[in-house]
Amino acid sequence: MRTVRYEELLQEQLKDETFRKEYDELEEEFVLSREVIALRKQNNLTQKELAELVGTSQPAIARLESGNYKNLSLSFLRRIAKALNAVPEIHLRKSS
Repeated sequence: MRTVRYEELLQEQLKDETFRKEYDELEEEFVLSREVIALRKQNNLTQKELAELVGTSQPAIARLESGNYKNLSLSFLRRIAKALNAVPEIHLRKSS
């Protein structure tokens, strides 16, 4: 059985217009997740350690990092950013 790298599989799937459209629509939801994960790792923190710094639970951090964050508040995002030595940026843009 041949092993396929994620990046190779993704590039192949992105050739399909329907898949690409759905992927692009979901992409925005995962940008924040990837940024939090990267900053947490740069700060050598586990999810539990970040949660303790923020005053929340490890499952709350896991949900944020999974992209499954419903009703995310700006105050929570600010606490996350402060713990990660970062600053939140929020943008609005006209939809296409």
